[in-house]
Amino acid sequence: MLTRREYLWNSALLGAACALPAGLLRAFESGDLITRAIPKTGEELPIVGLGSSATFRSVAQSDDKTALMRVIETLVHNGGTVLDTAPAYGASEEVCGQLARDGGMTDKIFWATKVNVVPRGGGSANSDAARAQVERSFDRIGKDPIDLIQVHNLADLPTQIGVIKELREDGRIRYIGATSTRHSRYADLEKAMRNYPLDFIGVDYAVDNRLSAERILPLAQELGIAVLVYVPFGRTRLWKRVNGMEVPDWAREFGADSWGRFFIKFAAAHPAVTCVTPATSKARHMLDNIGAAYGELPDAATQRKMEQFVDALPSA
Repeated sequence: MLTRREYLWNSALLGAACALPAGLLRAFESGDLITRAIPKTGEELPIVGLGSSATFRSVAQSDDKTALMRVIETLVHNGGTVLDTAPAYGASEEVCGQLARDGGMTDKIFWATKVNVVPRGGGSANSDAARAQVERSFDRIGKDPIDLIQVHNLADLPTQIGVIKELREDGRIRYIGATSTRHSRYADLEKAMRNYPLDFIGVDYAVDNRLSAERILPLAQELGIAVLVYVPFGRTRLWKRVNGMEVPDWAREFGADSWGRFFIKFAAAHPAVTCVTPATSKARHMLDNIGAAYGELPDAATQRKMEQFVDALPSA
């Protein structure tokens, strides 16, 4: 017998699903979830996850967290596992951890968080402060080992990679990595990929922001490093560029029936990409996003067509 909460949840999910295109409903029903292997271990992850910056971060700082519970439930109930957060995202890490515990989902999630204790003005990290921040992440998330901890924004890699590497050796972290979403730091990211034992990187990549595909993504393939894609919507930039427009008919042939799935499927189609992690604070958007992990991905020729289509649009 369903509880009242389960009944209400299933009713809401059914209502949202009925609003989706028939092709996507068939993809959900088929169970054809696209996954990618983490190169170092072969562990499979769904190609779409959830980020917790942007609007998610804003709602996490509000009094009512109900909408975020629905978002996380929508991720997990539809096959998603990857939840990317960070101590720097305001209340997001703590709220995600609490909501997952409340919903009995902690162990169903692949937790990806970060560490960065370098002062805002720059300088060096204190290793004790880095360890203390990581311990707070363990307390907030409620899972030991944590699946992935990355050094946020390449901050003081020698110190902070050293800290999380020790924790991985102690069995408290499963994977380690580093992130950067600034083009000016790509050379530093490349150097980190070559010089440190990274399992993951997090980097920006979108249909109108393809610089990481020139050197970073190929290097990740070469070195066997998994890739989390950040800001696949260009934050709000891509939404502004397609405002008022319909998705082209040719994109619907591979399941891109919405602009969200168009943008996510483009990013996910790159063979170096392990998981795309768009942030959202709305369950209906999460359902739409996770739909991009079902059905087909565009081939290389179609990706070029997507690039040309977006490049021809007015700039935001």
